[in-house]
Amino acid sequence: MKFEGTGIEEVSADLNKLDFIMESEGFVRADQWDYERVTYDKKYKMVEGTFYLRISGYATEGDVGSKKAHIQLLTPLLGKHYYPHGVEYGEGEDFPKSLIQSSKKTLNQLKEKLESMTAEA
Repeated sequence: MKFEGTGIEEVSADLNKLDFIMESEGFVRADQWDYERVTYDKKYKMVEGTFYLRISGYATEGDVGSKKAHIQLLTPLLGKHYYPHGVEYGEGEDFPKSLIQSSKKTLNQLKEKLESMTAEA
């Protein structure tokens, strides 16, 4: 499921500042990066299954591995994990309403933090 129009896909920011803000909202980057791309995930464990709110981005300048990069974020996605196959983000997935509401709230809070960060720059 795509969360279109959140404004997050318009954000471009320094990787280190981005890591700090994303972590403050419960997102983990961990080892999910290469030299040009990053992926931040927030995990939700529910009775209905395990879900991930994912925000990906790519380097417009610099190198993710050197921690000196400027990242352009992409449209947030919500997916359901299926063991052992992985996470499915398709429109055919059924997501609990409470999860969608929680994800929207998280994205709104994240957008506010990202806006204040870019205003300081």
